[in-house]
Amino acid sequence: MPSLSPTMTEGNIARWLKKEGDKVSPGEVLCEVETDKATVEMECMEEGYLAKIVRKEGEKEIKVGEVIAVTVEDEEDIAKFKDYQPSASESSAPPAKEESAPPPPKKEAVEEPAREPEPKAAKPSAPPSSGDRIFASPLARKLAEEKNVNLSSIKGTGPDGLIVKGDIDDYLASGAKEVSTPSKAKAAATDAALDYTDIPVSQIRKVTASRLLLSKQTIPHYYLTVDTCVDKLMSLRAQLNSLQEASGGSRISVNDLVIKAAALALRKVPQCNSSWTNDYIRQYHNVNVNVAVQTDHGLFVPVVRDADKKGLSTIGEEVKQLAKKAKENSLKPQDYEGGTFTVSNLGGPFGVKQFCAIVNPPQSGILAVGSAERRVVPGSGAEEFKFASFMAVTLSCDHRVIDGAIGAEWLKAFKGYIENPETMLL
Repeated sequence: MPSLSPTMTEGNIARWLKKEGDKVSPGEVLCEVETDKATVEMECMEEGYLAKIVRKEGEKEIKVGEVIAVTVEDEEDIAKFKDYQPSASESSAPPAKEESAPPPPKKEAVEEPAREPEPKAAKPSAPPSSGDRIFASPLARKLAEEKNVNLSSIKGTGPDGLIVKGDIDDYLASGAKEVSTPSKAKAAATDAALDYTDIPVSQIRKVTASRLLLSKQTIPHYYLTVDTCVDKLMSLRAQLNSLQEASGGSRISVNDLVIKAAALALRKVPQCNSSWTNDYIRQYHNVNVNVAVQTDHGLFVPVVRDADKKGLSTIGEEVKQLAKKAKENSLKPQDYEGGTFTVSNLGGPFGVKQFCAIVNPPQSGILAVGSAERRVVPGSGAEEFKFASFMAVTLSCDHRVIDGAIGAEWLKAFKGYIENPETMLL
């Protein structure tokens, strides 16, 4: 299993495009691998024959470096690998649990409680019956309670049949099922009355969950929100789309204008176009904007490279193509790697008024775009009023990289481009 992205540690075999015995040439696609980012085609590197498929279609969580297939140069060598199985040294999979036997119980003084002088009813050779007193060390009782183990099922190996912690460990290691307590039985009965469906977690969902959890646990977030008047922006967009339609070009969306404004603001305030490391802050010279795209397969963030240098029609065309690839689950690593800032828009598609997004590491900022709404605002006269459309945007920042004043400066620059959109065309 090759590493198909910088953050990939494991992958799933989505589909084999070649079968055992097929001749393969350099550049031909052997299989499709579901990585931590997308489904990627794995190409053959050398000419030969596919002798053995080790990991079948649909197998999941295959570690990087594990053998998934064998190719040979000569066709007559195919038969040699008919019954091939990778050795332990060829696989990065963890060793089987059976190889590490649980340690023998330690007969420590702290585990041997003082016993009152009374008849020794419990026999060491057999587990005590439910009616007899059960002798167990405090540590063993605590562990049995935590693991819901019935002590009457355990044979003690301590002095006079005393149950010690090692006995509980041996019992659990043997594969014995935990005994349900009345409270657990009641909970199970309640759960049995619920109707539910267990949905398998895809690789992209696992990685998204892991990265977002890492972000919230390690990045000190803070949030800045500002309202932007979009009347001039909507007017300019209408004019540009008239020109686009006349020339046969694609329509420009509000999100395309937002991406352009964000990119220009990053060029003006480069501190926000940076990443944190333990020893230094890395400030990027390229402005590459990731755009959040929700699909049936999960959340993808393809990247528009050098967005500050591209025209609106080019940005719009790239976003459409990337969104199409994301929905088809066919993004390549170059389609989503190398971003320096992210834009997430839930306003246009879903009408969300305002929200706070989670920073996409290793980036230090993400812009959450809400929907535009009409408001009554003061006019030029003392008693005059007019209507205007405002769009709320929230900047989430990594406080290690972006101080509050710097984040506010970026928002001011972004607001300036949105409210005076003609400056984006200069």
